[in-house]
Amino acid sequence: MTGRRHKAGIASGPPFVEQPPLRIVPPSPASEAHVAGAANAGARWRVIIVGAAGRDFHNFNVVYRDDPGTDVVAFTAAQIPGIAGRRYPAVLAGPRYPDGIPIADETALEALCRAHAVDEVVFAYSDVPHAHVMHIASRALACGADFSLLGPKRTMLVSRRPVIAVTAVRTGCGKSQIARWLARRLRERGLVVAVLRHPMPYGDLAPERVQRFATPADLDAAACTAEEREEYEPHIAAGGVVFSGVDYAAILAAAEPEADIVVWDGGNNDFPFVRPDLAICVADALRPTHVATHHPGEAVARMADILVINKVDAAADENVRIATQNLRAVNAAAPIVLAASPVWLDDAAAVAGRRVLVVEDGPTLTHGGMAYGAGYVAARAAGAAAIVDPRAAAAPELRAVLAAYPHIGPVLPAIGYSPAQLQALAATIDAVDADVVVCGSPVDLARLVRVSKPIVRARYEFAETGAPRLSTLVDAFLARQRAAATRG
Repeated sequence: MTGRRHKAGIASGPPFVEQPPLRIVPPSPASEAHVAGAANAGARWRVIIVGAAGRDFHNFNVVYRDDPGTDVVAFTAAQIPGIAGRRYPAVLAGPRYPDGIPIADETALEALCRAHAVDEVVFAYSDVPHAHVMHIASRALACGADFSLLGPKRTMLVSRRPVIAVTAVRTGCGKSQIARWLARRLRERGLVVAVLRHPMPYGDLAPERVQRFATPADLDAAACTAEEREEYEPHIAAGGVVFSGVDYAAILAAAEPEADIVVWDGGNNDFPFVRPDLAICVADALRPTHVATHHPGEAVARMADILVINKVDAAADENVRIATQNLRAVNAAAPIVLAASPVWLDDAAAVAGRRVLVVEDGPTLTHGGMAYGAGYVAARAAGAAAIVDPRAAAAPELRAVLAAYPHIGPVLPAIGYSPAQLQALAATIDAVDADVVVCGSPVDLARLVRVSKPIVRARYEFAETGAPRLSTLVDAFLARQRAAATRG
């Protein structure tokens, strides 16, 4: 990866040597054109950040918050319900924004550009087709504004600990199961691991500035959504500690004192917020053509030190060949690891011969573009008599989601960004004419909703297959770190 460190060290005793204090990669100076434009207008450079309650906030925090020459006049929101109409709070936005920053729906972009005489629109969310990015660019340009993307050099933090990042070319490739496997493997080698999860700030933003989750009670206390629990619960169940929130400089500073190494567990197909010493990118053998189709997944694949093709156990050999060819087209140097993602049910006998409602991981189905997930595969393999399509019985909130994503198959996405959506999910489950529910989401659905049907969990984990093996490559990385520490 451009500008990556290779000096972090592992030593005997405390597993890793202390590294220089945390710093942020400094933003590049404003261009002469920007400075001149702002001067001519008699005002600071006016920016709108187009986002989805994640990278947009991070980009603001590390690039714009303390820049006296720039005014961020608004964020826009997409992908995540319930974000538009709120404000990025003043306590997070800093003293230059005493009233915070409004968050508007993305459909208002042109109106905002004209109302505020906006100079630049910055795109800051992920897992969208490349054409989608350029359609947003066209809307900005038509209003007279510049259009830009902020890259790793300006937005990645630098850690005092070694960092291994797990990212993907698309949502739903299986990066989180690999991050869990990696964290467990590092702990087995005596290292204290801090997992930094890509942001999921769907609640009250101010108290979510820095979050630490070590027990299920921590999730309850933070009123985590179903989507957050899908990511945090499995790490906690494996004995890990997860850090997340809104302000990643503060989050990283909180995590480093209690960790020997940081694992970045990416979100969607975004690149990390922290500069990795080892970058792992995951592709999906079930979507072999989706390597260079979505932003910023193609960039993530190009930057990777290790490429993983996951779910080869469920894919045709031809799909694996196509995925390999597409990865090699964008990254000729990184080793390619083939990986399996075996799926099993907690109680397969409870599913065999029964009418089954399948509930799947929400983001994998929605902006991840999958028609179904692990739950559907497991239910079919267990001999379900029928997979019951939930559409006819869906509550209005779920019916709207299914209508917005018509590619979704006869399964129900585990949408739970709000209590109302969780209630709609429970009502839909109860209304569907099925005998049993198979839950393919990583979340423990029975802890979130009370329903009249038994819930059988489908589970899946990363499994190595063939050579090279990811464990061998990770061990070699750790050995290089130890050697560097010894020399240093």
